[in-house]
Amino acid sequence: MLIYLQAIESDEEKTLFEQVYLHYRGLMFYVANQILRNDRDAEDAVHQAFVSLAENISKISEAVCPKTRSYVVTIAENKAIDLYRRKKRLTEEELDGRAVGLPAPRSGDGSLAAAIASLPPRWREVILLRYDSGYTSAEVAKMLGQSAASVQKLEQRAKARLKKILEEEGITP
Repeated sequence: MLIYLQAIESDEEKTLFEQVYLHYRGLMFYVANQILRNDRDAEDAVHQAFVSLAENISKISEAVCPKTRSYVVTIAENKAIDLYRRKKRLTEEELDGRAVGLPAPRSGDGSLAAAIASLPPRWREVILLRYDSGYTSAEVAKMLGQSAASVQKLEQRAKARLKKILEEEGITP
């Protein structure tokens, strides 16, 4: 943890990072391991996620809250996917169709939550970060390492799919 703390300047941010580290490291490892299916690779992805988190610690206001949880899970997922893709290029393995990402939280009557959960992982991630966690498109783009236009297109496609799913269920927006 000392390596990460060296990248952070203020004492408040160091304390915040320590709290995030202690609270979310297990969850981040679980998420990365679900994608990579290899403990060593998952540890590498979590390490890269914490490096990225240390560089962007100013984006976190509270150590333990749903917004922070969403943010750290997104970073861990993206680092794990990046590592998976790098390894795939080296070994030319086939992607096995497993859906990555955490399921959408289910609340209320379940129609919208079920529709969101049925979206492809990248689309679901953008929708949840934008509308559940309250990030702007620019912030989501930076978190995902994509352009703002790409995130807006993902959001547009996700909304269109949600509309179609809800219309098929007889629910009009």
